Amino acid sequence: MEKITIETMLKFRFPSTLKKNKTEQKIGFMLHQMNEEKNDYQSDLWLMDVQNNQMTAITTDGKTGSFYWEDDEHILFTSSRNKDEKKDIPFTTKVFRISINGGEAKEMFTLPVIMTDLQVIQPDEVYVVKGIFRIGKELELVVDEETSKKAKKEFEDEKDYEVLTEIPYWSNGSGYTDCKRSGLFLFNKKENTFKRLTQEYMSVMNVDISPSKDKVLYTGNVFKDKRELTNHVYLYDLNTGNSQQISPDSPMNYTDAIFLNQDQIMAFATDMNRYGVNENRKFYILSIQSNELKGITEDLDMSFWNSVGSDARFGAGSPHVLEKKGDSVYFVSTNNDSSFLYQVTLDGQVRPVIDIKGSLDHFCLLEDKIIEIALRGSLLPEIYTFKNGHETLISDFNTSVLESLSTIKPEPLTLKRENTPDIHGWVIKPADFDPNKRYPAILDIHGGPKTVYGDVFFHEMQVWASAGYAVFFCNPRGSDGRGNAFADIRGKYGTIDYDDIMDFTDLVLEKHPYIDPNKIGVTGGSYGGYMTNWIIGQTNRFAAAASQRSISNWISKFCTTDIGYYFVYDQGGEATPWNGHDRLWKSSPLKYADRAQTPTLFIHSEEDYRCWYPEGLQMFTALKYHGVESRLCMFRGENHELSRGGKPKHRMRRLKEIQDWFDKYLK
Repeated sequence: MEKITIETMLKFRFPSTLKKNKTEQKIGFMLHQMNEEKNDYQSDLWLMDVQNNQMTAITTDGKTGSFYWEDDEHILFTSSRNKDEKKDIPFTTKVFRISINGGEAKEMFTLPVIMTDLQVIQPDEVYVVKGIFRIGKELELVVDEETSKKAKKEFEDEKDYEVLTEIPYWSNGSGYTDCKRSGLFLFNKKENTFKRLTQEYMSVMNVDISPSKDKVLYTGNVFKDKRELTNHVYLYDLNTGNSQQISPDSPMNYTDAIFLNQDQIMAFATDMNRYGVNENRKFYILSIQSNELKGITEDLDMSFWNSVGSDARFGAGSPHVLEKKGDSVYFVSTNNDSSFLYQVTLDGQVRPVIDIKGSLDHFCLLEDKIIEIALRGSLLPEIYTFKNGHETLISDFNTSVLESLSTIKPEPLTLKRENTPDIHGWVIKPADFDPNKRYPAILDIHGGPKTVYGDVFFHEMQVWASAGYAVFFCNPRGSDGRGNAFADIRGKYGTIDYDDIMDFTDLVLEKHPYIDPNKIGVTGGSYGGYMTNWIIGQTNRFAAAASQRSISNWISKFCTTDIGYYFVYDQGGEATPWNGHDRLWKSSPLKYADRAQTPTLFIHSEEDYRCWYPEGLQMFTALKYHGVESRLCMFRGENHELSRGGKPKHRMRRLKEIQDWFDKYLK
């Protein structure tokens, strides 16, 4: 059996984005794989026959983007094929059509927005488009040569400037967003018209079409200067051209909303009153006629998404958090260390549908079964069917690759203390384990903080174990999957969560005496990077640290990052740099950097607008100033998703930097 190495990731393939046609006989999905030579991802559209589970590639050039069923036999998709930097106009999207029965894809039309969703009203004729546009600079559908030249010249003239007028002014993964909005448009291909349906300053989130295809449901908010977290549910009538707000005026955050029928909406929302921005959502039924919002799950305290971490997946999921079937709505929720599929009925009864341990990444509801993409056991993402209470593996994108590799299963370990919640975690023993030897170890801390670790496949941990390290990790308070109270660490960062992690470390050393306590490293990204920075200022028990996409200073994060102005205020206990400066500084790792003695590597991305590059620079400068051995590796062209969706060479370089750093100080 071969050991898993950094380069092993190049062999993995990642299925994503399940979508069925109307007859439920075919399912389209995406398949992604790293391309080291081109330093990008090859993404192709695949088709699955529901009757025999046969899977075939529909596109093979590796350039497919998002896709949408137009009818039972044709798929529309975006692609970078035919891309011409000299001719193509910025802020436009080319759409192609392909038949599932064979033949070449044909370029069908170009839309004057960056398309992010498409709903078919009448095939080959009328579509509702969700797309990003620039306020005051919208393009026409038909652009003549003169207008085209003018638009490209304007873009060229302005590309060296950014004018900021609002917050947030940028977004991780999207770049500068000032005066850009996600709007809804009606595209009539037959009449060659393209009309915006939403207000100029409206930013749209989710979209759904009524069963009769005459109404468009969407969530969104209108803002100038500062975007708030509250939003509303709106309805657009395609027959009359009228748009109306159908949710009550009371402030709520609507994560998703879908049609139950022509008269009722199911919404997933929270008022954020008790637990802030991370508060778990509840289900509501919204009447289109009366605008009455009725809660049906008042006592529900469940996560609303799959927060099980892994670096072995790629690609988007369903555009909806919620999916309707019959008189029920289905959703994914994280429970402890796994994500499951649940069903909620119209009277508020919630029951598990698929409760198999692991990570349920995508699902597609059929009449008699469910198709899913999941991580199970030590496997990478694969496609499964779930029918009559049984799950069956039906794809082989990675199983044959893993057959020749030596993977090490995480062993569960639970920290029990009086008057505090149990803390669940795991230990991965080093490869070729010998109980008579002493081994170095790495503590890995997840991001979020409202996410979780599970025992699913994690490439970086397997790499370290193969290199001779024990790896341990846990879900401290602040993590997802155990209700609002457990996840709520507002105003407590670096206190109870730090205690949980340190106590778990003590337990690991007690139960696994082969670990050398003098040769332990600590690493983590995002919240895990914050906690790594915090740890080195509180204790010298770790021989080395690798802080990734971190937070070092809550005050600077408030004013510079895409979520800072509301996330720092919320998680800092309603503190701002003006009314809570001392509180924010007290919980900032930078305050304690003069105490640090741990050799520390900093990993950061130049375009990480979630935890901006200066967060790493500040901590790096502080350690250098105080004579602590440190190193910073910055990745150009990457953002907060470097470890999960960065360019292949960058992802491999990141892991090499971390492993070389730990090898230097722990071996």
